Amino acid sequence: MTARTSLTIVLAAGEGTRMRSSIPKVLHPVAGQSMLAHVLGASPSGAGAALAVVIGPDHQPVAAEIRRLRPDATTFIQRERLGTAHAVLAAREAIIGGADDLLVVFGDTPLISAATFERLRAALKNGAALAVLGFRAADPTGYGRLLVEGGELRAIREHADASPAERAITLCNAGVMAFDGHRALQIIEKIGNSNSKAEYYLVDAVAIVRELGWETAVIETSGEEVRGINTKAQLAEAEQIMQARLRTAALEAGVTMIAPETIYLAADTTFGNDVTIEPFVVIGPGVSISDGAVIHSFSHIVQSSIGRNASVGPYARLRPGTLLGDGAKIGNFVETKAAVLEAGVKVNHLSYIGDAHIGANTNIGAGSITCNYDGFSKHRTTIGVGAFIGTNSSLVAPVKIGNAAYVGSGSVITRDVPDNALAVERGQQTNREGGAARYREMKTRGEPKQG
Repeated sequence: MTARTSLTIVLAAGEGTRMRSSIPKVLHPVAGQSMLAHVLGASPSGAGAALAVVIGPDHQPVAAEIRRLRPDATTFIQRERLGTAHAVLAAREAIIGGADDLLVVFGDTPLISAATFERLRAALKNGAALAVLGFRAADPTGYGRLLVEGGELRAIREHADASPAERAITLCNAGVMAFDGHRALQIIEKIGNSNSKAEYYLVDAVAIVRELGWETAVIETSGEEVRGINTKAQLAEAEQIMQARLRTAALEAGVTMIAPETIYLAADTTFGNDVTIEPFVVIGPGVSISDGAVIHSFSHIVQSSIGRNASVGPYARLRPGTLLGDGAKIGNFVETKAAVLEAGVKVNHLSYIGDAHIGANTNIGAGSITCNYDGFSKHRTTIGVGAFIGTNSSLVAPVKIGNAAYVGSGSVITRDVPDNALAVERGQQTNREGGAARYREMKTRGEPKQG
């Protein structure tokens, strides 16, 4: 059987003025990804799946996000905001292509799932010309009601136009629709603007489909899945829901979380087997954690890869570009950035390792840092296998420390250290007998004593 082709149209033109932000609404993040990224990720992809996104004029950041996420997508501009049907017709060129299924979704519904889209498409496969997504609302006030008779959708009635009996209906319109792609344009082009706002509403498609004698269908989902985001409060609620989903998925995959409710994950976090995460850990985008790794409390990790049986924290910060080898250890109050730490490397406490490559089984002493920035450019530090960097050492990049080299504590290293060499760079210490007493006398002479 030939696979059905699909076209997904994502309406992403909402201004989001209630977000009180200069960032376009659909670019606000949920679990480390923009709302738009979540919707595009759930949309059909692969062979036979096309994507069109309708945005408002002067929304270059949104267009850039689309190109980053789905280079195959086509972007269309809705010059005037004249309703949802008008927005869909902005992508007329894509619709004319004649995909089997046409999905119309919204860029501010980050909790919607791929499974729901497939259920809508299944209704089209079974003969419906139009399938509408609905949900049951505890308080349906303000929502359009789905009027169903004999298992078929007869109409969508807006709250203001609904009779008392219709207002008692709790099955509400989620806004998401699926059209038979070969009949979609015929349906949508018949939608008029004879309403108080003179706009073209996609909900009127139901009546048109009924007039044409074609079938309609309703697919129900949870209200949680289709909630739109218009305020920062709603954004926070969506974040809570997404975090609960991600934690549940991680636990079901075998991750040990001592206090799951205190842990924040990104949508793309990946875990190996037997990973343990202690309380109050924040994991941002682009993080992979391999088998047996332990993330201790109060650690913050972004765009990093953590090897098997590695240990991170507590109170560690792994910034973008950190790669920890198997068995590596990052201790408390350690920060890394653009750093490769090979297997068995230990950076146990109070250190900064940035723009560096550290060979296997090297030990970095407490308080040691790579001085990677000279005020103008970043420079790289390379440390060989099995080296030892003594406590409170500063490695001034660019610099190379050889295999099995030893850097004495308190050194400021500005030149390369060969393999197996011992490097010590300190100012000469002088002791002045009685100097402390003389210093105190000088500082307190003529000053009133403190009570």
